[in-house]
Amino acid sequence: MLEQLRFLNIGDFVIALVDITIVAYVVFRLFMLIKGTRAVQLIKGIIVLLIAVPVSQWLKLYTINWLIVSIRTVLLVALPVVFQPELRRALEQLGRGGFMNRPFILLREEDMSRVLDEVVRAAETMSRQKTGALVVMERETRLGDFIETGIKIDGQVSAEFLINIFVPRTPLHDGAVIIRGDRIMAAACFLPLTDATNLSIELGSRHRAAIGITEHSDAVAIVVSEETGAISLANSGKIIRYVEAHALREMLGALIQTKPTFLFSRS
Repeated sequence: MLEQLRFLNIGDFVIALVDITIVAYVVFRLFMLIKGTRAVQLIKGIIVLLIAVPVSQWLKLYTINWLIVSIRTVLLVALPVVFQPELRRALEQLGRGGFMNRPFILLREEDMSRVLDEVVRAAETMSRQKTGALVVMERETRLGDFIETGIKIDGQVSAEFLINIFVPRTPLHDGAVIIRGDRIMAAACFLPLTDATNLSIELGSRHRAAIGITEHSDAVAIVVSEETGAISLANSGKIIRYVEAHALREMLGALIQTKPTFLFSRS
């Protein structure tokens, strides 16, 4: 390849560089699209299968090699079905013009710290009052589809605002609040419930929705129990119950403030 580059003129070199850059950017965007989803684990499994084919040939494990090759053939048909949610999301973003060209701004660390303080203060107050609440904090995986199911707000995050939203028997009380950066994007949002069967019978629909949204994305969900006032934190399909306010702040800081938060201009 290096030998061929010697015979390229400036025009051909620029075209080749642009070609490689576009492909690299598309691959990067695809990676960001599936990052934090279950598709990552599926891709890891596919990579293991691809590596196992030459290894089984080298070890002369012919039966295992035949099985792996057969499975690989089936995967060609199964992949569009398995990756249907990710493919659908990519096509939707492409149709909106947001896949290749989505401007963003950087949310400063001090602003993100203020948001976390407000969320924790709201959770602590609602815990004392035994006010049921479900707050979802978006990270890298976009939650635009779930925002569309609720009532659009796009307001500044504050403890008082969050407490007011979850006042019992008010229009926005049921459902989830979704936060993007330092903005409350929507309230009364519908979230997918987890299909996990090994959960405690004490966990209600809020807790199951919190687990469900963290299974479908890399979001973080905070739940306040209406019965006990206990605070729970869900992340990556797992939930930690009976979290104290100071511990909640530390956990959120570790999960969300480990790197800069980017806000994109489109949902």
